[in-house]
Amino acid sequence: MTAMVELIGVHKSFGSLHVLRGVDLRVRQGEVTVVLGPSGSGKSTLLRTINHLEKVERGTVTVDGDLLGYRRAGDRLHELREREVLRQRTKIGFVFQSFNLFPHLTVRQNLSEAPRSAQRRPRAEVDVVVARLLDRVGLADKADAYPHTLSGGQQQRVAIARALALEPKVVLFDEPTSALDPELVGEVLEVMKDLAVSGTTMIVVTHEIGFAREVADTVVFMDAGRIVEQGPPSQVLDAPEHERTRAFISKVL
Repeated sequence: MTAMVELIGVHKSFGSLHVLRGVDLRVRQGEVTVVLGPSGSGKSTLLRTINHLEKVERGTVTVDGDLLGYRRAGDRLHELREREVLRQRTKIGFVFQSFNLFPHLTVRQNLSEAPRSAQRRPRAEVDVVVARLLDRVGLADKADAYPHTLSGGQQQRVAIARALALEPKVVLFDEPTSALDPELVGEVLEVMKDLAVSGTTMIVVTHEIGFAREVADTVVFMDAGRIVEQGPPSQVLDAPEHERTRAFISKVL
């Protein structure tokens, strides 16, 4: 099966800090990949290169066969215009740690904004999609509420629905439960499990080991900007081969 997301030799630095050091990653359609690793290992930067929020210095990122942020002409890469990058980004849903909802818009408006402005889809079509998604995440009764009136768990479920409203090819999750009170984590993970069962291609940065064990097809362990180990959960979580992986797993279990 061809890769839905493919990173080849990706490098990224911030000044003298080399954050990604030649990362190779393939995620096939319908797979759930969970990325684990200590703080500062490059996990969030990895996600941000996949939708070109961060430009890579070397290497390539491909989503659904499209080279992200560039077009190839012979042996050279030419950077795309911002408008073309925005069009590419509509294939990629992104769920942030801190929700990033528009506070001045209702829940319904938060979901309909991107499909109508970025994809030019008609209002009637978008309204149907929004209603279906809010029902799916258990928030049909909150369509006209504003974000500040919702709990953290509800805001994150709205954020997931907003990411899905673009009908993306892949959804990226950057520690989606880390800003939540412990009693609200479960409701967000249940929505994510439902997405996994339905065949949504997902790349999830998280410390939720139970979620990784139950839902992931592949677990990736990163340290110091490199992928140290990857494989099925039974291997990486229960019988890790690398010492750094073993040390990390022992601390979080």
